[in-house]
Amino acid sequence: KPYNVVFDLTTADTEVHARVVRWINGIKEEHPDANIVVVFYGKSLHMVTSQQSTVAEGLRKIIAAKKATFSVCEVAMQVHSIKKEDLLPGVQTVPDGIYELVKKQAEGYGYIKVVN
Repeated sequence: KPYNVVFDLTTADTEVHARVVRWINGIKEEHPDANIVVVFYGKSLHMVTSQQSTVAEGLRKIIAAKKATFSVCEVAMQVHSIKKEDLLPGVQTVPDGIYELVKKQAEGYGYIKVVN
């Protein structure tokens, strides 16, 4: 079976952000064909913003190597006054983060809720 995983990220905790970067790199090292998606909503959006991310360099490397897809909820962006141009290059947006999680699960992705 294919290795498909979607991470549900809502926390502003920067230690958790660093952990997600490590997980992605570890998964891709062991399973190069894995499909990894991280969905951001709630307070997690700063992980993928140019000015506030504490893991921006790691994310840039992941994006450049196409190791994972980063999807940010547009509703959460409105709530937190974040514009598309505030996001790191290569980060995409989706209309509804929760729907994106449901959609990925319906496509056979394993669901992982990232918590502190």
